[in-house]
Amino acid sequence: MTRPEKSHKPHTSPYPNLLSPLDLGFTTLRNRVVMGSMHTGLEDRARHTDRLAEYFAERARGGVGLIITGGYAPNRTGWLLPFASELVTTAQARRHRRITAAVHDNGGKILLQILHAGRYAYHPLSVSASSIKAPINPFRPRALSSRGVESTINDFVRCAQLAREAGYDGVEIMGSEGYLLNQFLATRTNKRTDAWGGAPANRRRLPVEIVRRTRAAVGSDFIICYRMSMADYVEDGQTWQEIVSLATDVEAAGATIINSGFGWHEARVPTIVTSVPNSAFVDISSAVAEHVRIPVVASNRINMPQAAEQVLAETQVRLISMARPMLSDPEWVLKAQSDRADEINTCISCNQACLDHAFARKTVSCLLNPRAGHETTLLLSPTRRARSVAVVGAGPAGLATAVNAAKRGHDVTLFEANEFIGGQFDMARRIPGKEEFSETIRYFSTMLARHGVGVRLGARVSADELTGYDEVVLATGVAPRIPEIPGIDHPKVLTYAEAITGAKPVGKTVAVVGAGGIGFDVTELLVTDSSPTGEPQGLKEWKAEWGVADPQEAPGALTTPLPAPPAREVYLLQRTKGRQGKRLGKTTGWVHRAAVKAKGVHQLSGVNYERISDDGLHISFGPDRQRPQVLAVDNVVICAGQEPVRDLETELRRNGVDPHIIGGAAVAEELDAKRAIKQGTELAAQL
Repeated sequence: MTRPEKSHKPHTSPYPNLLSPLDLGFTTLRNRVVMGSMHTGLEDRARHTDRLAEYFAERARGGVGLIITGGYAPNRTGWLLPFASELVTTAQARRHRRITAAVHDNGGKILLQILHAGRYAYHPLSVSASSIKAPINPFRPRALSSRGVESTINDFVRCAQLAREAGYDGVEIMGSEGYLLNQFLATRTNKRTDAWGGAPANRRRLPVEIVRRTRAAVGSDFIICYRMSMADYVEDGQTWQEIVSLATDVEAAGATIINSGFGWHEARVPTIVTSVPNSAFVDISSAVAEHVRIPVVASNRINMPQAAEQVLAETQVRLISMARPMLSDPEWVLKAQSDRADEINTCISCNQACLDHAFARKTVSCLLNPRAGHETTLLLSPTRRARSVAVVGAGPAGLATAVNAAKRGHDVTLFEANEFIGGQFDMARRIPGKEEFSETIRYFSTMLARHGVGVRLGARVSADELTGYDEVVLATGVAPRIPEIPGIDHPKVLTYAEAITGAKPVGKTVAVVGAGGIGFDVTELLVTDSSPTGEPQGLKEWKAEWGVADPQEAPGALTTPLPAPPAREVYLLQRTKGRQGKRLGKTTGWVHRAAVKAKGVHQLSGVNYERISDDGLHISFGPDRQRPQVLAVDNVVICAGQEPVRDLETELRRNGVDPHIIGGAAVAEELDAKRAIKQGTELAAQL
C-alpha cells in the first residue's frame, strides 16, 4: 500500500522524521514521539491526582507529542486490583480535568487508556471469554454471558465518553498483552461457541464492536487508538491472517491509530528487558502497517532518537512509543530537538523501579531518575547558598550526587580511585544482555562536564585533603566479600570482579559460589562467551535462543528454542535450600533463571563449602554434610556478597568532618543501584 511521505521538516533537523508533526485530519501531533502507557499506581487513588498531573505535565514540557495514561477500568470486573483505577462516573471525569489541563497547558496531547484486565484481574470478580485460569493468577475468571459481553461494550463506550468530558484528546483501547480483548481474540482463552467465539471473525467481534460503537458515541474529532497484540508469544495465539484482519477491521470501525503490543504477561519470551535487542519487533509493526492507511506505532526496546529516526525512515511505521524512556528522562524530546542526544538519560530497561514496582503495588519510579513519580516532592531547585562539595567514589551513588548537586549550583569535586567512572555499572555493562548500562556511564560523563564538576580520576584522596570542603560525601562503594573457606587463597579462586573484568583468565569448568544477582550475572557471562566482548547479542541469535518465530509463519509467533551451546561447564551453588534466584527482580528474574537453565548450568542448593584444593571445590549437602563430592573445576568464582568500603570515615570524624555515607558504602548486603542513585539524588536535593 502506498504510504504518505515521511517528512517535510528541513534537512537541518537532527531527526527530521521523528520531530515532524503528524496530521491526523482533525488534530495534529507536534512530533512522532508517543509516551506509551505505564500504570504508575498514582491512578488508583483520588488523593494522588495532582501528583499524576505533574508527572504528565513534566513530560509534556519535555516535548512529547502524545501521552497515554496508565490503564483505567471501564467497570468493576475490569479492575486490575480491588478498587484500582477506573473511570465510571462524571465525578471521576471532573477530577481528571486537572490532568488533561496540565498536559494541554504544556503543549501536549493525552489519551486515556481503557483497560479491562479480564482473567489477569487480581480479584474474585474477574471475567474472561471462557472460564480458564491464567497461570500467573490464582483466581479463575467467570465466562462472560452474551448479555455480559454487550454490557462490557457499553462500559467501554461510556468510559470513552467520560474521557472526552474529562478533556482527553482521545482514548487508547487496550487489546494486547493478554488482557480481556486479547483473551477473546485467541483460541488459547476463547472456547466459546456463540457469536463471540469460534471463527476468527467472531473472536475479533468484541474489539471491533467496541471501536465501532465508541466512534459513533464520541464523534469524528476524537482520537481512538487501538493497542493490538501483533505477536502473542503463547501457544494457541493468533495467526498472522487474524492479526492483519483485526487491523483492517478496527481501521474500518473508526480507529485513528494502531499501537503495537507484543507478548502476553504469561508468555515465556522476554519482550521488555534489557537483553532484548533494540528495535526487536519493529519489523512486525511495519508488516502490519502495510495493510492499513492509519498510522501504526512501533514500540518496545526503542530508547534513543537515532534508533527512532532510523525506524521511521526505513519502515512503514509513523509513530514511536516509548514509556520507560520517558520515566528516565522527561526532557528526551527537547534534548533530541536541540541535538543533545548525549545528554539523554537513556532507559536501560532494568525494570527495577518501574515494572517491578508496579507488580509489587508500589508507586512506579525509575532507577536512573528517582524523581519520576515524585515530581512534587523530590525537587532539584537552584541552591540559595553554594557550597564546596567533595564526593568520593564515581559509582552510581557518587555520580548521582555529583551531577545533581552541581546542577543545583554547588561547587563539586568528584574523586575516583580508578582511571574511569561507573563503579558497579562498569562491571554490569560487561554482562551479556546488559551492554546498555554503558549508556548510563556515557550520560553521567556528559553531565559531569556539562555542569562543571571537577573530576579527579586515579585519585586516592586522604582525609586531610577532604577536610576543607563544606560537605563530604563517601560513595566509596563495596569490595567483594571473601568467605572463610579452607583454601580460599588457592590460585583457582577469583573474585567476581576479576572474572567480570577479565583481570584473570577463567578456565573451561567453573564453580560459581553464590546464586544471588551477581552469581547469575557471572554465570551468564561464563556460559555465553569465553571473554567479555561488549558486543550485544544479535537479533537472529536472540530469536533462536528464545524460540521466537515470524508471526507470519507460526501462530503465536513461537518455535522451538535453539540456544547456542554453553561456552563453559558451570556449577552455580548456594548455601540455602530451594530454588535459586528467588530474590531476583519480579519482571526480569524469570528471564535470568530461564537463560541459565537453557545453557545447562548445574544448579546446586543447600551446599556446604568444605575446602578448595588442586582437585577442585569440595562440597557436601545439608546440616549433616551428606553426599560429599569434589567438583573438578578449573576455577572457583566467589560471588558471596560484598563488604562496604568506608576506610576514610574514622579519620574524617577524627578531623571533625561528619561525612554523608551513601550507596554500597552505607549498606552492602546486596548491590542496589536503585537505592544508591535515589540516595545520591535525595542528598543532592538537601545540600
